[in-house]
Amino acid sequence: MKRDRKVKIVATLGPASSDYETIRALHEAGADVFRLNMSHGSHEDVQARYDIIRKVESDLNSPIGILVDLQGPKLRVGTFANGAFDLQAGAKFRMDLDPAPGDESRVCLPHPEIFAALEPGARLLVNDGKVRLKVLDCGNDYADCEVVAGGMISDRKGVNVPDVVLPLAALSKKDRADLAFAMTLEFDWLALSFVQRKEDIEEARELTGGKVAIMTKVEKPAAVTAFAEILDASDGIMVARGDLGVEMPLQNVPTIQKRLVRMCRKAGKPVVVATQMLESMIESPMPTRAEVSDVAAAIYEGTDAIMLSAESAAGSYPIEAVGVMNDVAIEVEGDPNYAGILAASRSVDRASVADAIVSAAREIAEATDIKAICCYTQSGTTALLTSRERPGVPIVALSPLMGTARRLTLSWGTTTFYSPEIMTRFKQAVTGAIRAACELGYAEETDFIVVTAGVPFNQTGTTNILRVAPCAEHLISADEHEE
Repeated sequence: MKRDRKVKIVATLGPASSDYETIRALHEAGADVFRLNMSHGSHEDVQARYDIIRKVESDLNSPIGILVDLQGPKLRVGTFANGAFDLQAGAKFRMDLDPAPGDESRVCLPHPEIFAALEPGARLLVNDGKVRLKVLDCGNDYADCEVVAGGMISDRKGVNVPDVVLPLAALSKKDRADLAFAMTLEFDWLALSFVQRKEDIEEARELTGGKVAIMTKVEKPAAVTAFAEILDASDGIMVARGDLGVEMPLQNVPTIQKRLVRMCRKAGKPVVVATQMLESMIESPMPTRAEVSDVAAAIYEGTDAIMLSAESAAGSYPIEAVGVMNDVAIEVEGDPNYAGILAASRSVDRASVADAIVSAAREIAEATDIKAICCYTQSGTTALLTSRERPGVPIVALSPLMGTARRLTLSWGTTTFYSPEIMTRFKQAVTGAIRAACELGYAEETDFIVVTAGVPFNQTGTTNILRVAPCAEHLISADEHEE
């Protein structure tokens, strides 16, 4: 589906967006990728939403990406005798392994792995950081703390431990069951929560057999510290600002976001900025001005995609929220300063023939009246390299593999085109590219496009040819294209 913007939109599905009409309307309003959150809903719910997405894709003849998001380990306190207690700043409070109901002086924290990793001075953040504790003394089954920031603490509230690397795998028992179910579906991206080290990604890749692209959610300080090797092991990155903002000082999050986006752009790997982008639209038909500015800032940074969570999954205005994101993106990308900002932040190490080809394609497109860059891609690598260049014209990625076409729906500036025809000659590929660009509405018969491909065809990593092609060639018969 032709878009009038280059940044992509990811929309989470949920109770507010589970029927065919709503999911189709979300896609038509601008959602390029749908997120299926395994933290909520049954496998039957996920299966039903998946089936609807694929029907919309078929009905509109428009590849749609699906992102399956695993919950990750959840650390929670136990229960309280009276359901909740109000902790006062300066008070002493113990967490331990005793399963007895808690009171104003203690509560069970049924996670021995936390106690094994704690050290005096470490912080324990309860209920998204609303209650903050500092560890004074600890052992294998307890932590004596001081209440630094008081507030209500109640049954099964979440606990964050930002100052230590916990000896926990990123995949819990629930995650493994959810992943086994998800692998029965043809989804495209797997989002991993609670990643602390590259080994967490390697474990997931082994379990999936390399059949899906892996997106690491950066939501822990340990992931920020080890980001270079985590990025190297991942296919894409999600800057999950919710948990990141709980576990790190809030003023650090914008600079971390900017740094991670630039590192992903340099590596040519898709990056998604997520969490609370249009939070007020869960209940309001209009966003706040601060939210619009936040969305715009992410687009100016050159992020590949921006994501809606509860706004589209459980809010009252899911389609309107997608529409706002779409409108903000069109406005930002129409700013005369936008191209200059992207160019100034472009940092690419070009070390291969493919790097040189896609760089030349961008420079030609920017220096002449080229309407689109069309690339044939088997694995998606050529399209990712082209997207990394952030060209000023649309990228049309043609692939004989539907899985590749769907996966690329997350990449900046890329319109995917499923082209099942087996290409054997470059002139045949040029004709196909011209027809795709014209059919999508990016070019007309009197225009020119740039075509890149790899010869021999249908082999990964062979991008080695570029041509500036007049669209009038699509009228030439196939016989005249035989070499």
